[in-house]
Amino acid sequence: MFDPAPEHRSASPSPYPYAESHSGDTEAGQAPAPHALLTPVLGLLGRWRGRGQGEYPTLPADFTYAQEVTFSHDGRPFLRYEARAWLLDADDAPLRPAARESGWWRLQPDGRVEALVTQPTGIAEIAVGHAADGTVDLSTHDVALTPTAKDVTATRRRYTLTDDDTLTFTHDMAAVDQPMQHHLSARLRRTR
Repeated sequence: MFDPAPEHRSASPSPYPYAESHSGDTEAGQAPAPHALLTPVLGLLGRWRGRGQGEYPTLPADFTYAQEVTFSHDGRPFLRYEARAWLLDADDAPLRPAARESGWWRLQPDGRVEALVTQPTGIAEIAVGHAADGTVDLSTHDVALTPTAKDVTATRRRYTLTDDDTLTFTHDMAAVDQPMQHHLSARLRRTR
C-alpha cells in the first residue's frame, strides 16, 4: 500500500494525493487549474442531468429516459467522462437502469478530441472529432466488442452547450445490421 513519507502526507481526507475538478476554476486553491488544451471544452466541466427520448428499429418501442453526465479533470489535457441513464415510465418514475459508460476524452491542439468510451455491455469505442464553439462532435474510429456484446459498428455523439447551464446530447448508431441513424437525444441541465 502506498504510504508517503510524513513530509509528503496530505491533510486531505482523500487517500489519492491529487485533486480532481469539476470546473474550470481552481476552487480556492483546492483543485488543479485546467490544462490549456481543455479550453474548447471548459464549459462542459461539471455534472449535468436531464431527460431524453430514445428509439431504434430493433427495439419494441420508443422510450423516455433520464441521464446524468459528468466531466472532470485533474490538470492534465484530458477529461474524465462518465454517463449513466435510467428508463422512466409515463409518470417520470424510474423503471430500471439503462445505459452506462465511462472513459476519457484526450484533447489535442486545434480542438481535436480523441475519446475512449467503455460500456459494461462489452463495448469499447475509440471516437475522434472536434470541439469548437460550444459543440463536441465525435464519430467512431474503432469499436471493440466482447464475444457476447451487441454488434455495434459505429456511433456519432454530439454535445452542444446551448447556454451556460444547458447541454444537449444526440447519439446516432449503426448496430445489429442497421445503418447509422438516430438513437438518443437529451436535454441536460447543469447541477454542479
